Amino acid sequence: MRSPVSRRLLPAAAVLPLVLTACGASAHAVKTAGAAPATFELPRPTGPHRAVGTTELHLVDAGRPDPWVPGRTRELMVGVWYPAARASGPAAPYLRPGVARALSQVDALGVFKAGTVDWAGTRTHAAEGAPADARRARPVVLYSPGFGVPRALGTTLAEELASRGYVVVTVDHTYETAPVEFPGGRVEPQRLPPQGPERLRTALDARVKDTRLVLDRLAALRGGRNPDAEGRPLPRGLGRTLDLSRVGMVGHSAGGIEAAEAMRTDRRVDAGIDMDGTMQYAENDFVEVAKTGVDRPFMLMGAATGGSPQTHLTSPSWGSFWSRSTGWKRDLNVPAASHYSYTDVQSVLPALDEKLDIPAEERAALVGTVDPARMTASLRAYVTAFFDRALRGRHRPVLDRPSARHPDVRFIG
Repeated sequence: MRSPVSRRLLPAAAVLPLVLTACGASAHAVKTAGAAPATFELPRPTGPHRAVGTTELHLVDAGRPDPWVPGRTRELMVGVWYPAARASGPAAPYLRPGVARALSQVDALGVFKAGTVDWAGTRTHAAEGAPADARRARPVVLYSPGFGVPRALGTTLAEELASRGYVVVTVDHTYETAPVEFPGGRVEPQRLPPQGPERLRTALDARVKDTRLVLDRLAALRGGRNPDAEGRPLPRGLGRTLDLSRVGMVGHSAGGIEAAEAMRTDRRVDAGIDMDGTMQYAENDFVEVAKTGVDRPFMLMGAATGGSPQTHLTSPSWGSFWSRSTGWKRDLNVPAASHYSYTDVQSVLPALDEKLDIPAEERAALVGTVDPARMTASLRAYVTAFFDRALRGRHRPVLDRPSARHPDVRFIG
């Protein structure tokens, strides 16, 4: 049995082998056999910018070897989400066709059996390629998903932040994420060595360098150049929306660790959030940032993955990071939540459960027992309030003390 620490650190070490594995039989798989695949919708963003646009960039880090596949140059796919000048064009798909096809053929997250979910049918609330609202430059927030997890699982948060005036860049980490679709329909699968501390070190090192690449290419975009490897047309005004003097980063699990480590190594990142990512490779083997802390605003957001709430009082690596961090900081915990409550799974799984009859213990292992709508609202509220405070200098009282509007959230520090 895996320890709670290892599940929190990089849960996909346990989960992702189930994302792309051969089909298994279970009670709810049998029950849904022969039925049409279940559909789902994402929560609609609630910010004042009702028109949200999105586009993709193919980024190539010339001269940097890929850490997972010998002979390959490092390349990434990223999504950009932004306030649009108007809602024009079709809504972007939740998953690219090749990714949706791959997920439909296998068991996803251990609970969505092959062929039972219509991954290709879901649309986002963002217009693909819509012209950007470039009347002013806006703060930029990077989003990084958990280990092996597609960037799509942060779509609800990305759309919410974009609707509140941020430009959000979501990142797929190639060959770690399973899978990634590139221009022309090329789909790259996950290609990882056996699990162990060295794999985790390689992943974090690659992710931090990926963050640096993204920031470099955003600077090029702001400067009027097109960083897309194929030179594909970009939404009108996109570069002018980027205020790279105000950059934040939020990540789930390994993405949260990456946010902290990127802040340690790159002064361009002004503020960060770690959503339930333990800052260690193994017991008593902390990630470097846990030993040094950071000197800019940072927020920890924990759940009760593995049965024990993760806070700076209960997790040694978080405690070390907390005591050494000198910037403004906050530690929030949702004890009724679980690890994937900080992703789209929180809202998607309950809706699909009505059609797929997912066993209660499997559902709780991913998203706990917290009310889904309240959890989604709380995640949006606290993440937005943090970046408003850190990047815009706006006081948000929700960060000062517990709120009756968010009864599931505990203030730890």
